[in-house]
Amino acid sequence: MMINRPARPRALISLVPMIDVMLILLVFFMVTSTYLNLDMIPAVKPSEGSAGSSQSPAGTLMIRLGADGVPVLRGTALDGGTLRAALAAAVAEEPLTQVVILPSGAAQTQALIAVMDSAALAGVTRLRVLRLEAAQ
Repeated sequence: MMINRPARPRALISLVPMIDVMLILLVFFMVTSTYLNLDMIPAVKPSEGSAGSSQSPAGTLMIRLGADGVPVLRGTALDGGTLRAALAAAVAEEPLTQVVILPSGAAQTQALIAVMDSAALAGVTRLRVLRLEAAQ
C-alpha cells in the first residue's frame, strides 16, 4: 500500500511590500531634495573658468556679521557707509556680484537688517543669507 503525501503549495513571493518601501523612499528623497541649494557659493573662481565660455561667473563677496553687530568684509570691520561704498564699487565693477551674509548666531536681527539695507542701497541684486548650524 502506497500513501501519497499531498504536495506542499509553493510559497508566493509578493513584490507588493518592496514596491511600498520603494515608493516611500521615493517620496522621502523627493521632499528632502527640494531643500538643497547647491549654488550658494560658486566653487570655480572667475579666472579658473573654461576658456571657451563667453560669460564668466560673477564674483562673490562674503560679509561676516559678528556677535557685536559689526560687518566684516575681507577681514576688515566696516561701518554702514563704508560697507555701502565697498559694495557699490563691487557692483559697479561687476553688476552680477553675489553677496553672501554669514551672521553669527549671537548677532542681533537689526544688525542683519542694517547690512541687508546697505547692500540694497548699494545696488546689490543677488543677496543670500547663510546660517551655519553646529554639528551634533
